[in-house]
Amino acid sequence: MHGSHTTGSPYAPHTDDETAAMLEAVDVDSVEDLFDIPDEVRFDGAFDIDARTERETRQLVGSILDRNDDLVELLGRGHYGYYIPSLVDHLADRSEFLTSYTQYQPEVSQGFLQALFEYQSLLVELTGLAVANCSMYDAATALGEAATLADRTRKTSGHRVLVPDILREGRRSTLENYVAGTDLEIETYATAASTVDVSALESQLAEDVVMVYAENPTVRGAIEERLSEIGGLAADADALFVLGSDPVALSLLQKPSDVGADVVVGDASVLGLPTSYGMGLGLFATDERFLRQVPGRLVGASEDATDRRAFTLTLQTREQHIRRERATSNICTNQAWVALRSAIHAATLGPSGLVELAARDVTRAESLAERVDDLVGVKAPVDDRRHIREFVARIDQPARPIADDLADRGFAVHVVGDHEIQVCVAGVDDETLEEFVAAFTEVTR
Repeated sequence: MHGSHTTGSPYAPHTDDETAAMLEAVDVDSVEDLFDIPDEVRFDGAFDIDARTERETRQLVGSILDRNDDLVELLGRGHYGYYIPSLVDHLADRSEFLTSYTQYQPEVSQGFLQALFEYQSLLVELTGLAVANCSMYDAATALGEAATLADRTRKTSGHRVLVPDILREGRRSTLENYVAGTDLEIETYATAASTVDVSALESQLAEDVVMVYAENPTVRGAIEERLSEIGGLAADADALFVLGSDPVALSLLQKPSDVGADVVVGDASVLGLPTSYGMGLGLFATDERFLRQVPGRLVGASEDATDRRAFTLTLQTREQHIRRERATSNICTNQAWVALRSAIHAATLGPSGLVELAARDVTRAESLAERVDDLVGVKAPVDDRRHIREFVARIDQPARPIADDLADRGFAVHVVGDHEIQVCVAGVDDETLEEFVAAFTEVTR
């Protein structure tokens, strides 16, 4: 810090002369002129928060949290509360991981870098694609990055991105934000029985389509049956085929590389993270053709000066951090600690355990659907498809009152239509599902 007069902040060590020079450069008289803060929200020097002891503070916070509904969640639709082995917390909560930011200095970050390399390797194995980055914010931002990658790499004047009409609202809005500064336009194609209507998709494909997006499983839990046809149609149109999925589903369903997927996006936090409703872990895997177009960070394996195996962040351009207008992506942070947790969870399960978890998601969801279907005035699943984790049930009665009655009995489900609810079994034990069937029987009588 230089000069005798500063702003009073150790983080802004400007002398009075420097401040005056900067204000003159932007043609304002004072620092206050740079801000337009209404008087009613302007900080007046006091927070008006009563001082409390630690015990009193705990009691206050506890009383606030006690006002939350205590419901068994059968919600799903992208948020899954699988059991997290205690080993994940014990390892991920080590100070070496918790206090680490981005691993720019490989000489002091080998442990974390190797863990992220293992996470990338897991995604490569599950997707069959050659390259995976070491994490992104969530599935929605990964989808947005896939669209801008398609825009950069497709060598035509195309501008249309096709997404299913059942794409969840949050992902659609994030995608629209990502393409707002480009010429890309988002269009929907029809679905049938909660999966792609291939004929409808084919009718919309043309030379100006840069990307086709599909999900497996879909947001309604249905398993997509015609992925190879979708991939073939996208390839014929010279459009990138982007597939949305997650590590649990990928362990059991068709491998994306086998159906022509160019990019796989989704939420990897189905492993290692409990239901969080907002925080996620975006996965992004792609073909080696797009290696230098991958957003975010890659961990690479190399050798040090003594020929020992070493890990480092690789293929990063400084434009990404400084000259943003020249960057392929403006992602400048990641979810490294959550990716670590996902890698630990996957390693704890092992290949057979991961497949078993996914297989149980299929059998338990379909078994519950059969039991619900036996109830009078209920059809489940409403779609003639195989399902994983969740399914949609149609009720003769209006769905909202039924869902409210279930909530009164301790169960939360999604209302997805005037006469449709969606039920998810992930993370819910068999005994609780028995209680749910009993409650559902009561409310539909």
